[in-house]
Amino acid sequence: MRILFAGTPEFALPPLQALLDGGNEIAAVLTQPDRPAGRGKRLRASPVKRLALEYTLEVLQPITLADTGWQDRLADLQPELMVVVAYGLMIPARLLTIGRLGCWNIHASLLPRWRGAAPIQRAIEAGDNETGVCIMQMEASLDTGPVYHCISTPIEPRDTAGTLHDRLARIGAQALEHCLDLAMIDALPPPTAQDDTQALYARKLSKTEAELDWNQPAQTLQRRIRAFNPWPVAWSEFEGQRLRIWQAEVVEGKPDLKPGQIIASGQTLLIGTACKALKINEIQRAGGNRMKAAEFLNAHKL
Repeated sequence: MRILFAGTPEFALPPLQALLDGGNEIAAVLTQPDRPAGRGKRLRASPVKRLALEYTLEVLQPITLADTGWQDRLADLQPELMVVVAYGLMIPARLLTIGRLGCWNIHASLLPRWRGAAPIQRAIEAGDNETGVCIMQMEASLDTGPVYHCISTPIEPRDTAGTLHDRLARIGAQALEHCLDLAMIDALPPPTAQDDTQALYARKLSKTEAELDWNQPAQTLQRRIRAFNPWPVAWSEFEGQRLRIWQAEVVEGKPDLKPGQIIASGQTLLIGTACKALKINEIQRAGGNRMKAAEFLNAHKL
């Protein structure tokens, strides 16, 4: 099938690789412009661009797709289908119908739950037991289109946003292959409309919300730590310095700790909360490296 692919981050790599491995013809790859990165602020190509160049695919990097010149250029490619995976730019209504199969989006949640920018993190933060990936027919409004196919996966107790991201990226490729196989033989069922009354919005992450409030229960804080790993990383102030907390677990006993109170005993670091305590497993001091709590306690006196 002749496909126009639009994607930018690592989450889009398994679906693009699946399209390539499946022998599809990639008309072009849309990805966001190179951005400054690292301490030197040198321009860095997106993961999707780097993969596309390995296969000598045509790479297009418009700043916006609102320009009619870009829309004309993409329409002239005459794709049968456009596939969008975490592209990051708004797709104008005209481009949603340039192919006979329209425009499909791979979304990392079980729609209509967690529409929006951060579905993986918000599912963990909310304590959901499962999540998944949906193949959706794109509409002009955000993540509201009818759904062709979903694959679910449990959210394991130790899943972080990072581990769940990687698993869902692979599942997204599987879901895309399933729909393409059916489309190739004209056996793809009509998509199912979403129930808007069940919709939840996954707002974009911010660094400020990663600060931990020890007046919340330990279970809530532990979910936030997992949801904000690997970005923006949960943190708390201690003696004027910011401590980033990468991993923690709820202590089921009842240590006599007030919210925010610390016990550093041997190789164990506990912090009190509104309900139960958190055992810190991995921590990082400002300007330092990530380390196990035992290593941290050996290096710093609390």
